[in-house]
Amino acid sequence: MKISELHVGMRSVNIQGKVLEISEPRTVISRITNRPNRVATAVLADESGKINLALWNEQIDSVKLEDDVQIENGYVSEFRGIKQLNIGRYGSLKVLP
Repeated sequence: MKISELHVGMRSVNIQGKVLEISEPRTVISRITNRPNRVATAVLADESGKINLALWNEQIDSVKLEDDVQIENGYVSEFRGIKQLNIGRYGSLKVLP
């Protein structure tokens, strides 16, 4: 699957891309656990386009700029009017060699 084929509401998304940008992590309080979590937004790209990728806690430290990554079982949502790829609880992020 390619980034240009993604649309809001898609589930079970498996995709590969290159990390072009990573924002500074910010702290948010979980509505469920009432505990602080770190979140950052990365820009993931392939030959067809770009999409924002939400990175949480240890995921932030596992990727660097220019890393090729594979997302398995992700989902696409919209945050502040912008399409975003999420890894979620049941998805995984793997840095490719």
